[in-house]
Amino acid sequence: MAYSMGMLGVPVALVGAVGPDFAPYRTVLERLGIDLSHVPVIEDDLTSAAYMNADLAGNQIASFYPGAGANSKNIDVRDIAASARYGIISAGDPVAMMDHAQQIAESGAQLIFDPAQQIVILSGDDLRKGIGLASIAIGNDYEFGMIERKTGLTIDDIASMVPTTVVTYGDRGSEIRANGSSVTIPIATPEKVVDPTGGGDAYRAGLVLGLLLGADHAVSGRLAALAATYAIERHGPQEHAYTPESFLARFDQSFPDFAGAVKVDDIAHLQTA
Repeated sequence: MAYSMGMLGVPVALVGAVGPDFAPYRTVLERLGIDLSHVPVIEDDLTSAAYMNADLAGNQIASFYPGAGANSKNIDVRDIAASARYGIISAGDPVAMMDHAQQIAESGAQLIFDPAQQIVILSGDDLRKGIGLASIAIGNDYEFGMIERKTGLTIDDIASMVPTTVVTYGDRGSEIRANGSSVTIPIATPEKVVDPTGGGDAYRAGLVLGLLLGADHAVSGRLAALAATYAIERHGPQEHAYTPESFLARFDQSFPDFAGAVKVDDIAHLQTA
């Protein structure tokens, strides 16, 4: 998520404990202007690792090595969250996820709750709590199905509880629900589909860009869809590259009815806001 946000020009801070093997990632992320001041190094462990077996339909079998990320629960995010408009809780150490969700909500930032692969670990009570704190709940249709099995809450239930609910459907696009209405978002047609892994994270980066710009959901969702497309056209979740200028040029080509909805100057203003 942070990688794609950095390329899009979104001011972003990454939070989490890492091992000494994180150094190559640090170099790339710092080059993109990402704030890593809340990323402590745990010298006697390796950075958390995820191994994804995925098919072209987006179905995944995931395995994790928690590593240094287990120390993320010792990081207090209230100060950094107080200076942010949005805070995303995504899959990580389950204790840290719930503690940080509470801290973000208390800070006044809007919480984006994205439990993803940790839905299987979090309890139904934890999931209900995260949803209850959230301004935005996001996941794919399968993940919302798992949430329903653990909490009894359907997508309709969640949409009635949370100001904005975002559901992604892979190559069938996505849906943004808010204020009792729903906006259907098409995909941005890929040049080729190489690897679906990382598409969801990139989608979130584009969505946050739209939210920060104050764009309506139809535009924000399309920014998200295009960001996802860039990721799935490459093998690996951090192999795609673009500038805000090239991204917006492709946005205008992909969604001609929305051409000009976002301009490079709009993104540049985020850096000084």
